[in-house]
This record gives sequence, structure tokens and C-alpha cells, in this order.
Amino acid sequence: MAFPDLDTLKPVPWEPGVAHCIADIFNPDGTPAEESPRHVLRQVCQQFAELGLTPIVGPELEFYILEESTESSSGWRRYGEGTGNVYTSGRKGDPENVLLESLRLLGDYDIDVIAANHEFSSGQFEINLWHSHALDAADRAHRFKDAVKELARRRGNLATFMPKPFNDEGGSGYHLHFSLVDAEGRNVFDDPEASHGLSATALHAIGGIIAHAPAIAAVNNPTVNSYKRFGPDTLAPWLIDWGLDNRSAMIRIPPERGAASRLELRLGDASANSYLAIAGMLAGALLGIRNQIEAPAPLEGYGYDEAKSDKLPQQLTQALDALESDKELGALMGETFVDAFLAYKRDEVERFRTWITDWEFHEYTYHI
Repeated sequence: MAFPDLDTLKPVPWEPGVAHCIADIFNPDGTPAEESPRHVLRQVCQQFAELGLTPIVGPELEFYILEESTESSSGWRRYGEGTGNVYTSGRKGDPENVLLESLRLLGDYDIDVIAANHEFSSGQFEINLWHSHALDAADRAHRFKDAVKELARRRGNLATFMPKPFNDEGGSGYHLHFSLVDAEGRNVFDDPEASHGLSATALHAIGGIIAHAPAIAAVNNPTVNSYKRFGPDTLAPWLIDWGLDNRSAMIRIPPERGAASRLELRLGDASANSYLAIAGMLAGALLGIRNQIEAPAPLEGYGYDEAKSDKLPQQLTQALDALESDKELGALMGETFVDAFLAYKRDEVERFRTWITDWEFHEYTYHI
């Protein structure tokens, strides 16, 4: 049974007289449904609350805008095709000003959009949301993804958060900026006297995420397609590591300190469920803090050298196996949730395994 959370009720700026509301899911006996992603995140946040800490999260999401095409086998092609448009603004890489018009409407939607840019690939954009407590950040990111897709459809376009929709272009990531504040609002990741300006709490959080990264990948990279985004020189992580302002690392530490001290988890892709991606990251960090897991030495230089660190899972099956075997992380996210997630995702893998792809047809039919 779904019950609306009226604190999330917001008018939809482009649909007069219409409001959007997020619901919580309950069993018929009135207990929360443990499979619900919003419940999973709320339970992990409660574990931090018992330590007197509040997780603060700022989401960054990449996506593609597509336009209809009779020349494409899929019926869609990348919008605004053109090279060298990374970080541009205006009509050069966005000939119909889709991004600017969307930002104006999203700004009226009260989801705290703070920055946006054209990404590396044609038709690819990134929009960043302001940071807030974890559940609110997930709510806003969830609402944001729905809004982007709806606004694209209004123009006759298609917005996709598919991790790797094209062979000849890069994938779309879901980066999470994360810090912790105490009851007084002080950022507990900051320590000016410590190495790198990071507190023991911050380093333990990093250590925990690294220790549980294979399992965390299952909820941050939850599709068969997710693992085609990884690889050397992709700007997506490939190894289980962290670095100081190093964008080839799985965890990047931005250069700001003080109240802005934080880590950026670059593991996730845009297909991830916002509640689960954040919950997985927080669960790893919490285990690191509880168990005082030491972070390894930070990455220096190139982040795609296999001799430096272990590799992330290279396919969904490996990540699902890691989640199943990681009992500590599974206990924080909830055994009922983990069992349901594994069942759904293993069915997805099996359906893919038996499906004949276009690649197979083109590779084999003529020669065999």
C-alpha cells in the first residue's frame, strides 16, 4: 500500500493544477515494506543518527538527449551532434537551448539545481543538485530524473539515463558528494591538523567504502549495460581506490576543506536508483567508521593501472555475487531487500543471457 508523504508535495511548474508527491510503501499489516528503496535509505540514515551524525549528499547526474531519426535503427539519434562541445553553453552544442529551457523549469520545481553543462559526448549533459540531508537529496534526485524525461518528451525528444547507450561515445555517471555533520552542524570530515586535512572519521569512511566497493557496485551500477561504461581512459573508475582531486579514482577528494570537506563517489552510473545508490555508499561508510577500517594510501597519477589496486566488478553477475556474500553491508540495507534485489537482477541477467543481440547477428550470420 502506498501512502503519500505530504512533505514532498510540490506543484509541477509545466503542468498547471498538477502536483507531484512521493509515497512510502507499506505492507497490509501497516509495517514498512523492507523492499522499498526509500525505506532502505531511511534505515541507514537512522544508524547514523544513533551516532549523532547526519549524512549530507549532493548528487550529480549525466544523461543524453536524443531526437527522432528515420535513419537510425533505434529510431533515435544524439541531439546536437558535434565534436568539441564539452563544457560549452548556449546554442553551439545545444542548438535548441534545451538545457537552458529545462533549467528554468527545474528551478521553479524546487529541487535546488545549482549547475549544468554540456558533457563530453554529443547530446550529453550534466546537471548538479545542491547538497542536503541524504533522504532529501535522494527525493530531489528521483524527482529530477522524472522531470528531465518528462520535459524531453514535451519537446518530442527522449532523455535517457542509460549508462552506455552508444558504442562510440562515453557513458553517463551518477556522482555523489558526501560529508557528515554532527549535532552542532560541524563537518566531521574536516581536520586541518591531520594528513590531507581529513579527519580519522573521513578516512575510515573512505576505508569502508573501499572495503565494500564490490557489493556497493551492485546498487550503484545495477544493469547489464552498466559495466560497459567501465574501462581505462573512460573517466569512469575501473579500480577500487581513492585519490586527492584525481578524477580517475573511484573516490575523489575535492580540494575544498573546512565546511566543504567531502568525498565524491564516482562509482555510480545514471541508471542507479537514487535511494539505493546513496544507501549503499552510506552503508559502506558507516561500516568503515564503526569498524575503524583504515584507508589505503591515496592513488597518485594514472588511475587505470591494474598493478595499483583491485579492479571493480566487470559485469553485473560479479557485483550481485559480492552483494550476496557481503553480510555486513546486507544487514544494513536489509536482508529482505537484498534477497528481492538479487532475485530481480539475476532474472534480468538470465533474460539478457538468452537474448540474441544485433552484434551476434552481424558478427556470425554471413560467415557461419
